[in-house]
Amino acid sequence: MATEAPVVATDLVLRTEARRQKSSSAIDAEQRSKLGQYFTPAPAAEFIASLARLGAADEIRVLDPGAGVGSLTAALVMRILRDRPGTRISVTACEVAPQLHGILEATLEDCVDTAREFGSHVEVNLVRGDFIAWATKDEGSLSEDRGLFDLVIMNPPYKKLAANSRERRAVAAACTETSNLYSAFMALGVRLLSPGGQLVAITPRSFANGPYFRQFRRYFLDHMHIDHVHVFEARNKVFADTDVLQENVIFSATRTNSPSRGPVIVSTSQSYSSEVRSRTVRYEDMVYPADPEYFIHISADEEDVELAAAHANLPATLPEISCQVSTGRVVDFRSKEHLRPDPTDGAVPLIYPIHMREGGIAWPATRTKKNNAIMLNGDTRKMTFPRGYYVIVKRLSSKEEKRRVVASVFDPVETPCERIGFENHVNVFHCGGEGITKDVARGLCLWLNSTILDRFIRRFSGHTQVNATDLRNLRYPSKCQLSAIGRDWPQGALPIQEKIDDLVERHLQ
Repeated sequence: MATEAPVVATDLVLRTEARRQKSSSAIDAEQRSKLGQYFTPAPAAEFIASLARLGAADEIRVLDPGAGVGSLTAALVMRILRDRPGTRISVTACEVAPQLHGILEATLEDCVDTAREFGSHVEVNLVRGDFIAWATKDEGSLSEDRGLFDLVIMNPPYKKLAANSRERRAVAAACTETSNLYSAFMALGVRLLSPGGQLVAITPRSFANGPYFRQFRRYFLDHMHIDHVHVFEARNKVFADTDVLQENVIFSATRTNSPSRGPVIVSTSQSYSSEVRSRTVRYEDMVYPADPEYFIHISADEEDVELAAAHANLPATLPEISCQVSTGRVVDFRSKEHLRPDPTDGAVPLIYPIHMREGGIAWPATRTKKNNAIMLNGDTRKMTFPRGYYVIVKRLSSKEEKRRVVASVFDPVETPCERIGFENHVNVFHCGGEGITKDVARGLCLWLNSTILDRFIRRFSGHTQVNATDLRNLRYPSKCQLSAIGRDWPQGALPIQEKIDDLVERHLQ
């Protein structure tokens, strides 16, 4: 039996993979987008299951929310049967899509039958419905049928949650505020874990930073210890047979209320079958103890560590260079009656991302549906800034742009005006609501457009947006260094990238 067991268990995964492939091809792109659901390929499922800590208990209680066709459950059952024969396994699998219930039921029955061949026992409970509704019922107490679980294993759906949605309100009432379906699943998974229980998941990396996941991160880090994080170097290898190019991570974390934090294993690979490189980092190097944003810094390799060290060694915070950064104050759809397509008497420039060009501002813009001006009056004055030098950064960068951070200087000499409006799709560097000095503005623009900053943002940010919160949490060259960089910027358009990097490197030495 010992020699046959791995073969039989592997067959369980292969049969489940055949069901996944058949089901995946039967769901069209519109349905997939509506559900936010991407099934877990067998190599991914086995890799995720390998991170589970099985312990020595006689029974393992497993929860698989958003189970799909049951790929994660099958891979985990396979591993338990192989590594902990004789262990009783209790599985609760939740799935909202009715068209998947029959297939998921077949996988669960396959798990039961395979375990029986091993002389083991698997008990299954299929929840045919919405996981969030099931997990938050009778809020304040956990019913017997729901229980607490030793292991939660998940590939949750990815989809934004509207602020007034039923799901978002339910999760907020149960545990924490969050803005995406995947983090809602994670939060409820944490809530349903027994003390010392483990969560193992594959999710987008975007929860690790940015303002939208701040409250979720606080809840997660207050209740969980991150044990292991795995990063893929190629985005298209994670869900190889789908169109998903999400920046994903696989991680495991343990339910704990202990303030002590042990080391974290960080591993990387090109794909599931390629060599895995692992190293150990201190917990406080991943989650800074005094960080009010609760950012999770995932340093995948030694190059990441060097980048993090270079960033940490920069001399200044934003307040130390007398700067603040804010999202543009003009939300155009809320100010329609004040906007004008062209400059006119009584109006001031309104700057959108389309006005940013080669490190400067090209205003007014032609051949655009965007407005160029905003009327200056009692309602709009508070939305504008006084005449001065400002640095603006696009909040969203297009695929064609080479850098994640795209910055320009607003020069009041080039664009004469009494005041300026900055639209909500740009971030604005200012000094207490007023302009900053010319040399600091120019040096800051070059720094933000440098390759070293781009590498840092790409390595440590899991989303494509550049939020004001992210910019506030960066460190910067000193005011003197920025002024020196700015003075060396020759008049005219933004220098070529090699020149920018040379100027930055020279003045940071």
